[in-house]
Amino acid sequence: MIKFRKITSPIENIEPIARRFSIDELSLLRKKFGGLNWRKLKGEAYVELFNGEIRLAELHWYECHGVGKRKIKVKRLLD
Repeated sequence: MIKFRKITSPIENIEPIARRFSIDELSLLRKKFGGLNWRKLKGEAYVELFNGEIRLAELHWYECHGVGKRKIKVKRLLD
């Protein structure tokens, strides 16, 4: 997993990967954050890495209505 400092652009090309019971971490998400209808999504955005570079990356995260985006991670760099 690639560590990043912050997301510097809006997330684009958002696609669902999984929803509700097909999410492996569903019970953990519900215990930690609450909510019922969790979805796992992916998209692309520019991120600032810890070394100062700004790169286009594929992001994966979990999202639930009323809770928001949680556990955002960079899966790979696209440029």
